[in-house]
Amino acid sequence: MKARKTLSSWLVNRYLLIIRNEENFAEKSTFSFTYAKVILLTVTVFIVLMALSLLLVKTLLAQWFDPRHAQIEANKNLYELTLKVDSLAQEVEEKDRFIKNFQRVLSGDTIEVYQEYDMTATANKRINTENIDVTKLSPIDSQFRQEFEQTDLSLLNFTPGTHHELQEVFFFSPISGFVSAPYNVKDGHFGVDIVAKKNEPVKSVADGTVIMSSWTQDSGYVIAIQHRGNLISVYKHNAELLKKVGSFVNAGEIIAIIGNTGDLTDGPHLHFELWNNGNSVNPEEFVTF
Repeated sequence: MKARKTLSSWLVNRYLLIIRNEENFAEKSTFSFTYAKVILLTVTVFIVLMALSLLLVKTLLAQWFDPRHAQIEANKNLYELTLKVDSLAQEVEEKDRFIKNFQRVLSGDTIEVYQEYDMTATANKRINTENIDVTKLSPIDSQFRQEFEQTDLSLLNFTPGTHHELQEVFFFSPISGFVSAPYNVKDGHFGVDIVAKKNEPVKSVADGTVIMSSWTQDSGYVIAIQHRGNLISVYKHNAELLKKVGSFVNAGEIIAIIGNTGDLTDGPHLHFELWNNGNSVNPEEFVTF
């Protein structure tokens, strides 16, 4: 009797595939195989083709086979644009707030005014003058307050003391030239104008960090530097700015080029200001030009 074949023997039995020439029956090539190898090869090819098809459908062919592809891409782009707009809006708002606060410091437009009184030998107290109830003042105090407010004194031209802390600071000259317009608070001139050679470099008077580097309609290209001890130096009417906001500069480092930009200028010069604790000071008292 003929032996019955099992599945395992059927899978592992070797077969020979011979390819002959139809005209002369000459052998061209032969292939040895088993059904197990054929099945394994077929399954492997099927899995590879399936994976490749899924990959193409999810990537290159998604726009053709997936009807939601366009909507998904549009939502993704809209979300990214929304994040960018929100971040830009926040950055613009912060910059506008910073510029407004800085302009108020330069113009002296402070909201709260503090006066120091030596109440004891060990402590000084600050009193907010805006919170003083005028109705509770005595007639003499009210009259004195009214007369004081009618005078020409203001925060801008009233600078108590002689800024002894600045006397100990060595300031580099921002530019070599001669002063054409001196410091005059009553005329609204909170700095000095220095006339120098064309294309002369402007230098930082001390170490500090650039807190403003931009264009203004009145002062043209303006750069301001925050120094130690609540000291700010401002350089206006420049032809070109060489430092950006946030840059740290050393004393004597070139930060700009002298120019004639802005509406409030009548010739090439540098308008230089010094502000200490929110009050303008005369630069000629501390800097040699």
